[in-house]
Amino acid sequence: MEPEVLVIVESGMDLSSEQMAELRELVGSRDVPAVVALRARIVLWSAEGRRRKEIAEFADVAPLTVDRCKSRYMERGVAGLEDKRRGGPRTQVPPRVRARVIALTRMSPPADSGLSHWSTRTLAGHLKRREGISVSWHYVARVWREENLKPHRSGTFKISKDPAFAEKAADIVGLYLSPPGGAVVLSVDEKTQVQALNRTQPVLPVTFAATEKRTHDYVRHGTTNLFAVLNVTTGEVLGECKPNRNGANFLAFLKKAVKPHAGKEIHVVLDNLSTHTTPDVKTWLAKNPHVHFHFTPVGSSWLNQIETWFGTITRQSIRRGTFSSVNVLVKQIRDYINSWNENAKPFTWTATADEILAKVRLVQTNMKKLANNNSK
Repeated sequence: MEPEVLVIVESGMDLSSEQMAELRELVGSRDVPAVVALRARIVLWSAEGRRRKEIAEFADVAPLTVDRCKSRYMERGVAGLEDKRRGGPRTQVPPRVRARVIALTRMSPPADSGLSHWSTRTLAGHLKRREGISVSWHYVARVWREENLKPHRSGTFKISKDPAFAEKAADIVGLYLSPPGGAVVLSVDEKTQVQALNRTQPVLPVTFAATEKRTHDYVRHGTTNLFAVLNVTTGEVLGECKPNRNGANFLAFLKKAVKPHAGKEIHVVLDNLSTHTTPDVKTWLAKNPHVHFHFTPVGSSWLNQIETWFGTITRQSIRRGTFSSVNVLVKQIRDYINSWNENAKPFTWTATADEILAKVRLVQTNMKKLANNNSK
């Protein structure tokens, strides 16, 4: 690069009103770097007739810096106040390299690598060692962001093997989307072994400068079992905590759940727990023909709307709670249910039975493809 030629300007600068306005705009703008604004201020002071030494003191810079700012502005205008780019242009990564990064990210690491999943550094290292492609982990991270790839995350899945899955799913979804006229649809289940956990140190509450903090270790003071029923139409919840989960407690709770709806047809959605089909429960159903059970397919309790509510109470009340005893836990659950019912709203079910079955078939097809690919 050729050395910069410095033109020293001893006298004040003669600028037009347009140039002065442009410089003032730079000085007051929040969108320009501070160093550029300072250089514009130096030029303005010079145009106002201030001496070189005085400007250097005001700006807290060397006199030579004042001369350099004035010289650059005289040569190139506002562009001269900006920093020059150093070095050559950035090397562009070929499209085939980007495609290879995306392709590898969407596959499991080779078995001989010992890796369970890719990270940006392990993928960049693999490309360099195995394929002679040199890219930084920063580049891999950028590609992942742009393509919304998240190989560090994992999840779980389960596909029901119930031979009557289609019929049961259609039955339950039909109740949600088009309930029988005048009938009541109730979603029932138990949340078992809810733990009363207490931290070993007091919880530090939320402050203006920090989030809530708690110790990672805890003391368990016992458990309870939450029996709950959701009115699918109104969103209201009835809940009751019991020390044990058994057929007798379930039947007692079921009687309490259907009592407010006497004289109506009642459809109860529930899963396949053994406590739901005890001889006593079957005898009671025979004596109450207006109550109809609708069992979810095996391994598909997500079709039961009360499970959605269980997730809500867990996130909003139980998981971050601290409980010195089971009684404290039970009271908080009761308080939450009472608060929920003050402004109860039903869940909006939108998936049709056909959409659910189509998605299940798609997942099954993809599983077969993955299994075939991994076996090669």
